[in-house]
Amino acid sequence: MLGVQSVLRAEWQTVALASWRELRARRLAGVALAVAASVAMIGLHGLQELAATDRYVRLVGEVRADQPLWVSLLRTPVSVLVPTRDQLPWGGLPRLILSLGLAQLLLGWKRTVLVGYAATLAGTLSARVMVAIGPDHFAGVPAAYAHDVDTGASAAVLGLFTYLSVRLRAPVLCLVTVVPTVVGSFLKPNLAGREHIVAFVLVAAVALVQERRRPGELRAPRGPTTPSAPDGAG
Repeated sequence: MLGVQSVLRAEWQTVALASWRELRARRLAGVALAVAASVAMIGLHGLQELAATDRYVRLVGEVRADQPLWVSLLRTPVSVLVPTRDQLPWGGLPRLILSLGLAQLLLGWKRTVLVGYAATLAGTLSARVMVAIGPDHFAGVPAAYAHDVDTGASAAVLGLFTYLSVRLRAPVLCLVTVVPTVVGSFLKPNLAGREHIVAFVLVAAVALVQERRRPGELRAPRGPTTPSAPDGAG
C-alpha cells in the first residue's frame, strides 16, 4: 500500500502540480497550442458544414491511402485539425485540450508538436502499408480501405498521452487516457483502430528508449527559471 501511495504521490507532483506551476507562471502562453488547435478544429468543423467551403477543407486536409504520397504528406498537418465527419468535434475537444495543454506545459511546444506529428504520420503511413499488404496477410486490410478519409487528432492525442505517461512514469494518466483507446482499437480493429495501435507502439518505444538513456529527465525538480526551460527541450 505504501508503494502505491508513493507512486500516486510522485505522479501528482510530476503531472498535476508541475503543470499547475507552469500554467501559473506562463499563463495563456503555456497552453497556446491547445487554444489554437481547438479554435482551428471548431472553425474547420464550421466550414465542413457549409457546401460552399467544404470542398476547400477537403482540398487542404483530406487524407486517404489512395492518394499520391506527396499529397498525403502535404495535407497531413492540416488533417490533424479536421474533425472526422462521422463524429462531432465536441466529444474529442476535452482530450485534445488536455493532451496539448499538459504536453506544452511539461515538454515544451517543440517536443509537443514533434511527438504529436510523429504519431499522426506513423498512422497515416501505416495505412498505406496495410492496404498494400492486403487482407490475405497479417496486419493487412482490404483495398477498399484505401478510400477511407483519415482525419482527426486522435492519433496525435494518443501519442502525446503515451509519451507523457512513459516519460513521467504516470500510471494513472496512462490508465485513464491511453488504455481505453488502445483496448478499443483492439476490440474494433478497423483502419483507424490499427493506426492508433501503430502510433501507440511507435511513441511508446521511442519514449522508453529516451527514458532509459535519460531517466528522470522530465521529473527533475524545476527551478525558478523553468517557465522558459521546457520550450528549449524540443
